Amino acid sequence: MTASIYLAKGRDKSLRRKHPWIFSRGVERIEGSPQSGETVDVFAQNGQWLAKAAYSPSSQIRARVWSFEKEEINKDFFVKRIQQAQLLREEIIERDGVTGYRLIAAESDGLPGITIDRYQNFLVCQLLSAGAECQKQVLVEALLECFPNSNIYERSDVSVRKKEGLKETMGVLHGEEPPESVIIEENGVKISVDIKGGHKTGFYLDQRDSRQQSVKYVKDKEVLNCFSYTGGFGLYALKGGAKRVINADVSQPALDTAKHNAEINGFDISKKRAVFLNADVFKLLREYRDQGTKFDVVIMDPPKFAESKAQLNGACRGYKDINMLAMQILKPGGTLLTYSCSGLMEQSLFQKILSDAALDANRSVKFIERFEQAADHPVDTAYPEGFYLKGFACKVL
Repeated sequence: MTASIYLAKGRDKSLRRKHPWIFSRGVERIEGSPQSGETVDVFAQNGQWLAKAAYSPSSQIRARVWSFEKEEINKDFFVKRIQQAQLLREEIIERDGVTGYRLIAAESDGLPGITIDRYQNFLVCQLLSAGAECQKQVLVEALLECFPNSNIYERSDVSVRKKEGLKETMGVLHGEEPPESVIIEENGVKISVDIKGGHKTGFYLDQRDSRQQSVKYVKDKEVLNCFSYTGGFGLYALKGGAKRVINADVSQPALDTAKHNAEINGFDISKKRAVFLNADVFKLLREYRDQGTKFDVVIMDPPKFAESKAQLNGACRGYKDINMLAMQILKPGGTLLTYSCSGLMEQSLFQKILSDAALDANRSVKFIERFEQAADHPVDTAYPEGFYLKGFACKVL
């Protein structure tokens, strides 16, 4: 018999709006003894059936909804969700000529706690919830039905799994071990991806649209690409005709890959048109400011500064500091392309931080364009938390 969760009075409102999370404080009682990740029925206090969800006894998010329909959570269910997600992305794949894209964006694709990125014939899974962990083998079977010739690799080596009572893990789920490098393509640009050792599942697919939009700002310009990682924005700058691109990152292996990426795209880097600089970006920006070094374009794409609400104030200071420094080293009329991937950082707050940075930099700054995560990272109307990446193009006078 399936275990059940009964919600406290008034705690069913979000579920009736199809939001997929049930918090521990919203649970009045549990009938049965569900194990971690087990599928349970969810009822309102009055006994009305609401949803099927995955139970997570260790998390503040006590259950995540699989379905608001009375259906079995089995291989057929996952096949249906995967096929829907793939169909949603077909237009993007064709339009942008991509061989690397986000196949499943967790709650936004109706599969809470499951992220799957596709790099050529490798499907890379990140399973962040107890329900996802419990359904791992069924998910693999569903993926193989949808993509019979694929290799499936897990990159669940993230600390957030501890909140679900899970250990970090990674490894082959089906097929071959990923090679050191898988070459993907987007918008005519080739990019080398390290599936096993790279950030996230290997690459920042969510910035694809922003990379493409950045091209119009770089022709014949001196560009500083901060937190460059493997050089994604730098590649697009070279493609767009930048005079010179400095890729700055603290990781030498990432810079080595960035240089390799420039080479496989046929860019001539022998005459210092592309520079790969191992440096702490915060220190580097201050050095450039103190030296009076100026750029036409600064690209600021830092890692996530806020993992929790407790870190948000510190994150605000960090974003303000680096953007103030970036504004100070831009030539009059220069362009700042700046981003935040912190989901807790609302777009309006990020805009205010940039406004404060402009005041401290003593520069007049105009917002001229806004950016969001790439189209293969959709946001479901019932799950606004799915919107996390935001950015601005700013003219600095």
